[in-house]
Amino acid sequence: MADKAPRHVENFIKLSKDGFYDGTRFHRIIKGFMVQGGCPNTKLGATGQPGTGNPGWAVRAEFNDTKHMKGIVSMARAAAEDSAGSQFFLMHGAAPHLDGKYSAFGIIEQGIDVLDLIAETPVMPSQMGETSVPGENVWLWAAIVEPAFKE
Repeated sequence: MADKAPRHVENFIKLSKDGFYDGTRFHRIIKGFMVQGGCPNTKLGATGQPGTGNPGWAVRAEFNDTKHMKGIVSMARAAAEDSAGSQFFLMHGAAPHLDGKYSAFGIIEQGIDVLDLIAETPVMPSQMGETSVPGENVWLWAAIVEPAFKE
């Protein structure tokens, strides 16, 4: 999938190798939809609102024909199309309404069972009212996701 979103793959690999994702948590879990992580505001001691952090830059959108189905890795963003930075989501189900609107850049080749376990995490309402905030910490280690993007 590197050919469909090369800037996003390059950015993800850089952040992984630099240790950016180490110590972050998945901050949004919606079983049957997706699991979101990559926000630096989820690290212990961070003061920002989880889900609002970034690496200090944004990556231009690379929308493509990849269908958002279970196992796809895609970049999260704000309302602006070119606002993706570090946050990403792992699709836990099909979401055709995201197709062509988010930069899909990878696929989970091993460990779907781990994604299923993460999706089973009890959740509670967010400040926005969406029931998606994990009730317990679900840590992300770059060593788990980065190997799929080795050069």
